Amino acid sequence: MPAKLKVRLRKSPISYTQKTRGTIRALGLRRINDTVEVPDSPAMRGMVRAVRFLVDVEEIAPPERARAHVSKAARAGAAGHASRSGGDEPSPPSPASGAEEERA
Repeated sequence: MPAKLKVRLRKSPISYTQKTRGTIRALGLRRINDTVEVPDSPAMRGMVRAVRFLVDVEEIAPPERARAHVSKAARAGAAGHASRSGGDEPSPPSPASGAEEERA
C-alpha cells in the first residue's frame, strides 16, 4: 500500500483567489480543521504545495504487514478447532465427574 498524506485545513480560504479555493475543494477540504488523507503522488504534492499557507501536512507511512497471507479455509479450520478443544489449557473437571470419583 502506498504512503498517504494527512492534510488539515488550518486557515479559511475565503479571502483568497478562486483558484486557491478550488484547490482546497479538490483536496476534499471543506471546513477549518477538516482533515483528509490523500494518496502521496506528485499531483497531490503539487496541490498541497500550491496552498501550503492554508494547510498543515503530515506524511503517513504505509502499515507493515505483520503476518503472511493465510487462506480463509485455514483460518476457519483453526478457529473451529480452537473453539471445540477449548484452547491450549486443559479444562477443569466438571463437578459431576468429581462427585462420582469420591464415591468410588
